[in-house]
Amino acid sequence: MTGSSADGGDAADFLYPFIDAQEDDAQALLDDLAASARGKAAESARLQQDSIAEWEAGIEEAGRRMAERFAQGGRLYTFGNGGSSTDAATLATLFSRPARGRPVAAWSLAADQAVVTALGNDVGFDLIFSRQIIAHAGPHDIAIALSTSGNSDDLMIALTEARRRGLLTIGFAGHDGGRMAVADDLDHCFTIRSQSIHRIQESHALVGYRLWAAAQDHLTGRRSVAASGQEG
Repeated sequence: MTGSSADGGDAADFLYPFIDAQEDDAQALLDDLAASARGKAAESARLQQDSIAEWEAGIEEAGRRMAERFAQGGRLYTFGNGGSSTDAATLATLFSRPARGRPVAAWSLAADQAVVTALGNDVGFDLIFSRQIIAHAGPHDIAIALSTSGNSDDLMIALTEARRRGLLTIGFAGHDGGRMAVADDLDHCFTIRSQSIHRIQESHALVGYRLWAAAQDHLTGRRSVAASGQEG
């Protein structure tokens, strides 16, 4: 069952504008759906390639700095809103329970419903992440904020608090990077240059994986061994 927009159009029109109420050719519709899926997959792959090409050196440097903090007992805190909160949870799990490699301490600050709703009710939604940073974080820790716009107030307030406390601060943004791209409170900001929330989040996932891989390689010494081999 599908909903309708205010002007009488189908709610799926913005995703599949070629679907028409008068469509009576099933094969043509299936062909259009297949072509749409292929086009989105191609665009996602292109954007991921472009994003890694742009940020590869920054990801490597951020991974090295994260590894230094993990080696000193540092912890990772991730946070975001909406779909980015689930991406933040996935990223925290990648670091804390990897399929291979060394687990490190990592938490998603949106994961505890009781904490998030209590803070939202008692002190305001804008402070749901910064208050947790105040309560838990130390100077050897790391904060990663994910936002498709780069403009969320609660994330920016938390990043400012994290910087004040000496954390390594990293932002995943989209579009033109928004406030994250120009903020003095971020050590690294990885902006995915797209207007599509879906494509931005797909590339955020890849950047997060590359960041984890870089940190793992530095933690286990693989990066230093490779560098020594190249120098020799």
